[in-house]
Amino acid sequence: MMKKGVIIQARMGSTRLSGKVMKQMVGKTVLEHVIERIGQAKLVDEIIIATTIHDRDDIIEQEALRCGVKVFRGSEEDVLSRYYYAAKENNIETVIRVTSDCPLIDPQVLDAMIGHFLNGDYDILTNGGGEPSNRSYPRGLDAEIVPFAILENAFINAKEHYHREHVMPYVYENTDKICYYKNNADYSQHRWTLDTPEDFELINTIYERLYKGKHDFYMNEILQLFDSEPQLFEINAHIVQKKVK
Repeated sequence: MMKKGVIIQARMGSTRLSGKVMKQMVGKTVLEHVIERIGQAKLVDEIIIATTIHDRDDIIEQEALRCGVKVFRGSEEDVLSRYYYAAKENNIETVIRVTSDCPLIDPQVLDAMIGHFLNGDYDILTNGGGEPSNRSYPRGLDAEIVPFAILENAFINAKEHYHREHVMPYVYENTDKICYYKNNADYSQHRWTLDTPEDFELINTIYERLYKGKHDFYMNEILQLFDSEPQLFEINAHIVQKKVK
């Protein structure tokens, strides 16, 4: 059976909201919420936190181990190498990339994506991607899925700085076998990722409304909350996503 592993990149040195993965929401760290939600995905065999070798990221390793998942530590700048070695060391054949700033990641969406990937013939499958026209899910539910061989090819051949820093651009630029996994309705106007104080205010509010000690609320429940409290949309609607290049 092919081993399917979610590798979550996490570090304390975020530029816009430093230390965001260790921020507390309803009594748990952001990182713990991310791990717990991904842990509900039925098709995920393993979760690995990929952090850096910097001393300031010791706390991330400690938190990951406390949460019962594996840790790999590598380069801060060359995130592609960090993913590659994390996957190689753990014998991951299907690599699922998630970032640690997604505390509303949806395990049901993740399972649907993994199932679609395994039943197709793709070099990469994503529900995100750089172009707005390819997005239909809220930002913050993003995942990218590649076979290990494709990640290894990128690791060997990618030369540009942005290829190494952002992990997947080389793959997108060097294959036609891309699947942009889309939802039936377009919810891409929603921003549920954690990058700024405004994002934290929104996500923390969502948690305060819906989290009652366990993760039993997903994309549809959050959308229903927005229907009943449309003012939530205004909290971070003005935030612009950082560009890759």
